[in-house]
Amino acid sequence: MSESSATAAGSPLDALGAAARSWMQSSDVHRLLIDGERVPAADGRVLTIVDPATAQPIATVSNGGEEDAERAVSAARVALRSPSWAAMPPARRARLISALADAVEAHASELAEIEALDNGKPVKLALAVDVTLAIEHLRYFAGWPTKLEGSVLPVSQAEVHCYTRHEPVGVCAQIVPWNFPLLMAVWKVAPALACGCTLVLKPAEQTPLTALRLGELALEVGIPPGVLNVLSGDRATGAALVDHPGVDKIAFTGSTAVGREIGMKAGRSLKRVTLELGGKSAAIIAPDADVDAAVKGAFQAVYYNSGQACNAGSRLLVPAERYDDVLEALRERATASRLGPGLDPHTQLGPLISAQQLERVLSYIEEGRSAGAELVTGGTRALEHSGGYYVAPTIFSTTSDELTIVREEIFGPVLVATPYESLEEAVERANAGAYGLAAGIWTNDLRTAHRLAASLHAGTVYVNRWGLSDPAAPFGGIKASGVGREHGREGLEAYLETKTVWTGLA
Repeated sequence: MSESSATAAGSPLDALGAAARSWMQSSDVHRLLIDGERVPAADGRVLTIVDPATAQPIATVSNGGEEDAERAVSAARVALRSPSWAAMPPARRARLISALADAVEAHASELAEIEALDNGKPVKLALAVDVTLAIEHLRYFAGWPTKLEGSVLPVSQAEVHCYTRHEPVGVCAQIVPWNFPLLMAVWKVAPALACGCTLVLKPAEQTPLTALRLGELALEVGIPPGVLNVLSGDRATGAALVDHPGVDKIAFTGSTAVGREIGMKAGRSLKRVTLELGGKSAAIIAPDADVDAAVKGAFQAVYYNSGQACNAGSRLLVPAERYDDVLEALRERATASRLGPGLDPHTQLGPLISAQQLERVLSYIEEGRSAGAELVTGGTRALEHSGGYYVAPTIFSTTSDELTIVREEIFGPVLVATPYESLEEAVERANAGAYGLAAGIWTNDLRTAHRLAASLHAGTVYVNRWGLSDPAAPFGGIKASGVGREHGREGLEAYLETKTVWTGLA
């Protein structure tokens, strides 16, 4: 493991470009965005946002409460009823979403730098992945408003005309996590806007900055006030939105535990709900695979974003005869990885998001050691002198499927590897857990690829790749990994209601 060079003392804001630094310093408190206005929390509460690479404060934001949720939902309901959004001609709504994509592109470097500072991820990845995909999602869904067609139905009754209309589901509370703050926000905002919904976006309390900036850009391009409201705040802020009777749909990405709680509340109130939750995704290296390619892919699958991804390939199943070679190759890559602040261009792995997440990951590592798993490499806190929340890339080896580190989502740079004797055994092990978000296969045999893809219980299966994403490709999980899909037509339809109209002709 190597240390990045950018660990010198000073303000974390010093490493920002002029545009990002100007926005960060534009206000002593970055306020809520409600009905087109930047406003403080009604009770004056604030949150301090820290740089996870140094634990130094970088910003203060308003901490919205129940009164703020009421104001935001009310603004969204007014915007929904007024002719300015839901009833806007579809081509006009499409142009505004496209204009928002252009604005995000124009501010791409600024947004990537803010994301890297706020979240800790390498800035080159924030630009190439998070911001670029956010632009692509906005442009993709900008194409949908003019294509939301109903159907004329060939009903059996005589002298009637029967047809369907697709209408917006209404006011949507959208709660996004801290691992991909801007991208996850756009994943939810873009299809909802395309359908004519109005929104209250609640970013994670640790990473609210790019969501607030996105809301500003939406206003700048002409999206009407009240259509996209942004409430920074803590868990209570999200709970106030979930409980609000004026919210018609909840879209949540986060932990399975919180998702279950939201699902129960949505069930009681009969709100529409989409839940994209946790994962403990298994990658299978087939006996015929190109080992070098498989090792490279498996490494990226688990350590991308420092393991803080719901679809991380955190379990690796390897043929017994190739097991030692694969583990040694992974160990070499792990020890050569450069850890450091996200704004350092040399950084490959950034810090974890918070002191709480650092403690969580280290506790899982200790649990693995205590349970008898072999620690191949890592397992320690790194770069402690920086004050940041770094964990060395960690690899465990075990033959047991019963260990906590095998069954539970760690959400950090921890890989658990297991040998297998047959592909049937590998599939059985991969399917044994509670989650079903993603799975992967490395193989040179087309028959093996499709046979295993059909056998694996997951919402997404990657073959000889990992983590591919496209606005047109549905994403989501089964079992404890969630309900519903995002992206593509399936993601769009989650924000629509179908109305059937019967008209007598005689």
